[in-house]
This record gives sequence, C-alpha cells and structure tokens, in this order.
Amino acid sequence: MLGIKRLGLLAALVVVGLAPAAAAQAAAQPSTQDTQYLQAVHQVNLAEIAGGGVAQQKAQNQQVKDLAAQFVTDHTQLDQTVQSTAQQLNVKLPDKPTADQQKVLDKLKNLSGAEFDKAWVTAELAGHVQAIQATQTEISQGSEQSVVQLAQDALPVLQAHYDALVALAQQLGIPVPQTSASGSPSPGGTATPGGTESPAPGGTSESPAPGGTTTQTPAPSNS
Repeated sequence: MLGIKRLGLLAALVVVGLAPAAAAQAAAQPSTQDTQYLQAVHQVNLAEIAGGGVAQQKAQNQQVKDLAAQFVTDHTQLDQTVQSTAQQLNVKLPDKPTADQQKVLDKLKNLSGAEFDKAWVTAELAGHVQAIQATQTEISQGSEQSVVQLAQDALPVLQAHYDALVALAQQLGIPVPQTSASGSPSPGGTATPGGTESPAPGGTSESPAPGGTTTQTPAPSNS
C-alpha cells in the first residue's frame, strides 16, 4: 500500500509540475497580428535577398550594386531572427515571396543597364515604405514580446535602407514617393515600375497561406 501511495504522490507531483508548463505554452501562442507580421517580414526578406542578388549581377551603377549587397547582408541577418522566433512560437513561414513580389522580381530580371537601376531603386523604395509601415503596426499592435522586439530591432535597419534609397534616387533622377516612410502611406501601397500597385506585406492581395490554401488577409492599419 505504501508503494502505491508513493506512486500516486509522484504522479500528482508530475501533473502539478506539468501544469505551469502547459499554461505557459498556451500563453505563448502569438496573436494573428504577430503571426501575420512574422510571415510578411519573412517574405520581404526573401524578396530582398533575391532582388539584391539580381542587382549585383545586372546593375550598371556601382552604388546600386553596393546597396544591393548591403541589403542582402542585412535581410539575411534579419531573417535568421525571424526564423528562430517563428520556430519558438510554432509559426509556419511561407517558403517564397508573395505573388506580387515575385512579379516585380521577374520584371527586373528582364531589364538591364540604367533602365534596371531605375526600376530596382523604384521597386525598393515602394517595398521599404510598405515594410516600415507593417513594422510600425507590429510595434504598436503586437502582443507577443519577442515579435515586437524583432520589429523594434528591424525598424532602424529598414529606415536606414529607405534613407539610402532616397539619396540614390535623387542622384539618379528617380521620383521619390510623396510620403515619408515614417508616416502613413495608403494601405494600397505605392506604385511599382510595372504600373501596378504593390500591396503592403500581408496586404489585401490574395496569397497562399502557409497551409497551401488561398486566403484574403486584411492589411494592418496604423494606429
């Protein structure tokens, strides 16, 4: 009987010990905002890394090549944090850029020389305005601290990229969107070289969800 009682006590202690862990795991579930931001910023990173690689091969202007190389380095480092954070929170990340991001990449691949340089800078300006807007939304509306911290760390990097792009655009005579990256661009996004509007990360365009189905995701709004 004593042995049975001891086993019962041990079992009770194990259950009590597991309960806080289970509660902590349940509390760690990220919100829809946190999940969408992780997925969106991951796709931004994938597009930036791919676009930077194309620019290093096809750009005519050395400053474009140098900036592209910096973007590849910075977005690769940022994405390492995104992937580790997503893994800790059990968030499944997409394995490729959005359909709109891929369209921009495909158009860039068909250009060369000065035409490529201008199209790349224009596309990057639009992409970074959107990425900054989404990051600011996560900082103000996110609930999972690790994701909010990631956004806070990413914001100055994205802002530095945007500032460098503005300076380069002015040198190349490229129109800069009439909105500050730290302001409130319209949710529809900024026009890209192809003449179509590129929605903000996690925006209103249809894109495959991590599970493989197509969903309509509302664009986050700044508060």
